[in-house]
Amino acid sequence: MIKKQRVALLGCGFIGDVHATNIVTHPATKLVCVADTDSSRARMFAQKFNTRETTTAMAIQDDSIDMVLIASATPTHADLLEAAARAGKAVYCEKPIDLSLDRARRVADVVRPLNVAVTVGFNRRFDLSHQQLKQQLKQGVIGRAELVQMVCRSSEMPPIDYLRASGGQMRDQAIHFFDLLRWLTDDEVSEIAVMGSALAQPEIAKFGDVDTSILMMRMESGTLAQLDNTRRTGYGYDERISVMGQRGLLESGSQTTQGVTCYQGVNIHQPGLFPDWFSRIRDTYYAQLDAFVQSLSGKSVCDLPGLDDGLKAQAIAEAAMESLKERRFCKVSVGNW
Repeated sequence: MIKKQRVALLGCGFIGDVHATNIVTHPATKLVCVADTDSSRARMFAQKFNTRETTTAMAIQDDSIDMVLIASATPTHADLLEAAARAGKAVYCEKPIDLSLDRARRVADVVRPLNVAVTVGFNRRFDLSHQQLKQQLKQGVIGRAELVQMVCRSSEMPPIDYLRASGGQMRDQAIHFFDLLRWLTDDEVSEIAVMGSALAQPEIAKFGDVDTSILMMRMESGTLAQLDNTRRTGYGYDERISVMGQRGLLESGSQTTQGVTCYQGVNIHQPGLFPDWFSRIRDTYYAQLDAFVQSLSGKSVCDLPGLDDGLKAQAIAEAAMESLKERRFCKVSVGNW
């Protein structure tokens, strides 16, 4: 029988709401308390999810808490992760660990010796289609991967205030696909080149961000990969990955809202894509929470992203930012993990 994990949720924004819903739904987790810098928002959460409001410090030090889920603003992640780990809690931390790779590395150096369980929020690993692609790659269905093509096209621009604090498209959006690329291929990115523009919302160029980008990557094995990445489409949320090997092609394709196509005379009516990113990947948040809870009860979960995965994906993001700025291929600095 799985031990019920008593959870403190830090951060009561949109993603906090997603996690809170999953915590109260999961049979092996209990939402004990919530905290947010905005006490009125925390109070609303407490009422909505029938739990109690507290402060961040009190939640972390509470002896009745087994697990801390960090869903607060990105600049707070590193400090909260370190504090929760020092308090002996298991930690689920949304990505990235910090906007500064150096700071993220320092925190990881502190946390590793504490031997607490940590997972970083790369929930797309838990997409069923991507997992099937991974399994068939491991089985050698197409042989060694030679070319990987990835698409991440969000349907609508996030609010400007969110973009200003997000760390940019590479750290916020593309980073999920840096993790997916490493995970799918069991390989590391050695160099990267990025072209980007602020086309959907030119205002973001003022703080060095882009909303439309094309990325090229070389893996240590020689495998080549590319990603096209946009913040806004006119046709729905589009996410797909294809991997070509010497014996064929595997594809985790774009997904539609339903599987049925209607043929009537000369007309064909096909279902469209999901209207937004969250509708497409909603279930993966629950799946990662479930995997983490399973791991805390002693089950081996091979797909669960940890501290090093967070650092390595962020190292690719930092090299991508450098390439975007300097308009050249940049080496990915893996550092000492």
